Amino acid sequence: MNSLPAYSGARISGCWALRSDGSSSEDSLDRLLPPVSTGLSPRKRTTSQCKSEPPLLRTSKRTIYTAGRPPWYNEHGTQSKEAFIIGLCGGSASGKTTAAQKIIEALDVPWVVLLSMDSFYKVLTKEQQALAASNDYNFDHPDAFDFDLLGATLLKLKQGKSVKIPVYDFTIHGRQKEWKTVYGASVIIFEGIMSFTDKEILKLLDMKIFVDTDSDIRLVRRLRRDITERGREIDGVIKQYNKFVKPAFEQYIEPTMRLADIVVPRGGGNMVAIDLIVQHVHSQLEERELSVRAALASAHQAQPLPETLSVLESTPQVRGMHTIIRNKDTSRDEFIFYSKRLMRLLIEHALSFLPSQPHVVKTPQGHDYEGRTFHGKRITGVSILRAGETMEPALRAVCKDVRIGKILIQTNQDTGEPELHYLRLPRDISEDHVVLMDCTVSTGAAAMMAIRVLLDHDVQEDKIQLVSLLMAEMGVHSVAYAFPSVKIITTAVDKKVNDLFHIIPGIGNFGDRYFGTDAPLNWSDDEMDEPSY
Repeated sequence: MNSLPAYSGARISGCWALRSDGSSSEDSLDRLLPPVSTGLSPRKRTTSQCKSEPPLLRTSKRTIYTAGRPPWYNEHGTQSKEAFIIGLCGGSASGKTTAAQKIIEALDVPWVVLLSMDSFYKVLTKEQQALAASNDYNFDHPDAFDFDLLGATLLKLKQGKSVKIPVYDFTIHGRQKEWKTVYGASVIIFEGIMSFTDKEILKLLDMKIFVDTDSDIRLVRRLRRDITERGREIDGVIKQYNKFVKPAFEQYIEPTMRLADIVVPRGGGNMVAIDLIVQHVHSQLEERELSVRAALASAHQAQPLPETLSVLESTPQVRGMHTIIRNKDTSRDEFIFYSKRLMRLLIEHALSFLPSQPHVVKTPQGHDYEGRTFHGKRITGVSILRAGETMEPALRAVCKDVRIGKILIQTNQDTGEPELHYLRLPRDISEDHVVLMDCTVSTGAAAMMAIRVLLDHDVQEDKIQLVSLLMAEMGVHSVAYAFPSVKIITTAVDKKVNDLFHIIPGIGNFGDRYFGTDAPLNWSDDEMDEPSY
């Protein structure tokens, strides 16, 4: 294997950057170690995870925009396939992370999560903190890890759901207050010294790999890492190695080698082994492929419109505004003006379906007025970028201090499938009533992905409203069939979708008409383009 294929995307421990120095051989111990820079602080990496970066992958030769996450559910809205989990085990500083990165590069799949066991060290008591400060606490014992949290996290990731990952700070031997949010993936690579120790975690692993590296090399790597990256003294590192690390490897880690499906000598430098692993993973992923949009297009034909659908009354005013915005000769200025008017009416109509309760107030004349008030914790708007973003001002105009989230979904031009590229949701959204905004829905593929994202963040299905200016009957049926408790609200429903997934008679590419950009030849009404900011 002379070279690695260019890879289109990998999400690593909640971050978006993967760096590779391009080297493929290990001629000496020094080349196995990260270079030391005397001009930088010795504590340049002190936590178990890195900070979020832009959605880019950087190698020594190029910068690549990441591909999005393909559907992880079927036309019924339920999980169609579990993530493929690779467990990487090996001694401390054996090269597990390097091997994981090499696998990610060679896999060339659009959505990968690298999860480190380092994130799951237990919170230490004051007495244990004191022991850790003097290098007398055993971090290489199974009792040092929070296996309950780790197991629950891996299970949710395998199910395609979002999880919160603790960030462990090695300089203070404790967790930081802020946790990282990580989403499920096609492939999850889980690495750690005790990856094969817990029986319940072993059941979640689809492939088990043991990285076998000479003990002398592991010691040198650990010395360099702990001194340069974690600010430790050399005497303390050696003391900890002899007292805890070496005995733990012999007692707990090395015996688990027999559980491995594959043993990789020399770690990330063994490209023959990496290539065999990648071939096997590819064969497993091919068996799990599906086509959501094609399934939606062939389902729910000739069915009556669902009861969960509410269409804004087609008054002469509403009909008149549709006449203007559907007209291909309407100027952009008029298109924006009348779209905004229609959005305001639509949002007001949607809010009427939120739960309310009786509420009595005193008028200035001193009399009681029996009114109503919102019965819920909060209202949150979530727009599907970019066209759905145009509905945010209408929601803000009628909901004071409403919180806004954003989801970017784009159509893969090769597969025709929607892909999740970006999401930013407010905290504690699981307790909110969510108004999900998209301007047009044809097959329902993008809307279904957005709803699935909300459900994976523990939003209750019956607290979700899908609000759209225009929908096709196919999209209405798709969403209602998959998510029967979601309220669907629109100003009009058109009957047909053509072979290019355009709504007929339709409105054209709403985002391009609103923002004044040119639509690609193969656009669809479900497709969300790049955000305008």
